[in-house]
Amino acid sequence: MKNQILIPLIVLFFIGEFSYSQKILTLKEAISIALSQNTNLIKSFNSLSPQETSIKTAYGNFLPNLNVGGSWGWQRISDNGGKQLNYFGEEQSIPQSQVDSRNWSLSANGNVTLFDGLSNYANLKQKKNNYESAKLDFEKLKQDIIYQTANLYFSVISYDKLLKYQEENYSYNLSLLDKTREMNELKMVTISDVYSQEVQTANSESALLQSQNNFEKAKISLLNYLSLDINMDYAFNSPEDLNSDKDYSEETFEKLLGIALANRKDFQSQQLVVESSNEQLTIARSDYLPNLSGSFRFSTNSIIPDALFERRTYGLGLSLNFPIFSRWSTDYSVEMAQVQIKNSNEDLNNLIRSIKSDVKNVMLDLLTAKKQVEVTGKAIQSAQENWRIKKESYEIGRVTYIDLQQSYRDLLQAQNNSVQSLYNYYTTNYQLMNKLGILEMQK
Repeated sequence: MKNQILIPLIVLFFIGEFSYSQKILTLKEAISIALSQNTNLIKSFNSLSPQETSIKTAYGNFLPNLNVGGSWGWQRISDNGGKQLNYFGEEQSIPQSQVDSRNWSLSANGNVTLFDGLSNYANLKQKKNNYESAKLDFEKLKQDIIYQTANLYFSVISYDKLLKYQEENYSYNLSLLDKTREMNELKMVTISDVYSQEVQTANSESALLQSQNNFEKAKISLLNYLSLDINMDYAFNSPEDLNSDKDYSEETFEKLLGIALANRKDFQSQQLVVESSNEQLTIARSDYLPNLSGSFRFSTNSIIPDALFERRTYGLGLSLNFPIFSRWSTDYSVEMAQVQIKNSNEDLNNLIRSIKSDVKNVMLDLLTAKKQVEVTGKAIQSAQENWRIKKESYEIGRVTYIDLQQSYRDLLQAQNNSVQSLYNYYTTNYQLMNKLGILEMQK
């Protein structure tokens, strides 16, 4: 009896104690935190920068490169002198001598590709497609994170709602236990009713503890996913009007499939992957064609720096290369590119089948979830009225204790079913929006 009194007092104490320190975490805030702190999303965003830089590199292949260089040299010739033969074979005496010389030079050169079998054009298109594909993958990852955050958030608030029902259930059973004991003392009910109610109260206490455990674990999962401190105390708002203007349960499968194919980021990304594989084939085939390049050069040199540009050398050149035999390496590159095209198209077709399956399955789940909300809503009204009647009848001795408890269990089950069906509908609607590619952060 002492424990039965202490538990609700402890629960009320902690509720009052933490009500002032709790930080309210809304669904919108949770999604915002997830999008700013998710590790995979951050890494995906960081990977976009090299992809964008690769486009600049592809443009650079159309431009000439330029190299600038300079040199300086020093030389000393020392001659001890003596007799030597001149150019005519005559002997002559050479005096001792020492000659120092220095050389300064500057040069600039470069080359430019004039034709490479359209490889540079294909490479540029490929890099643009890869960058756009990476951005679409990034957006798809954001949508997946939004859905996962909403799923975890709905789990928390559903368990929170169920916990409140279990608290009410425990308080009710405690109160009923006291009343049953009083009625037994007045010989209005038998002692077996008291024993039965004690068992029922113990069961409700166990259910309360389990519900508390489920709620705490759901909070830990959400806070851990958001990279927040799990020791912090948060309160969660129940978005009762969520998705009120985004109900897709009445749409046809054909319309939903059209929406998905028009908006799915992974589908659009895979289409770009197919285009990139086609460009890779163009790059591979370019090795069958001749390559034309141009070169240019400028240089100057002098024995003193002030006279560097008094003597100048200019040069231009063209180079044409015809591939005759590449030891079948080009054939191999072409074959690999063709295999890549086939595989990327197969991935695209498989994704289309997957999208059709996902949309159909979630659409059916959403229809079922919506009907369950309607059914459980009616069931809870019926259970509440039935329990009210049984409660009044029990107090005047017209129904048995078993009838009373059965009606109350029916009410509690109806409440649980109502909560689960409602948030299952919210989750499924979010899941469908994710499968349609239209899931975005709430404004």
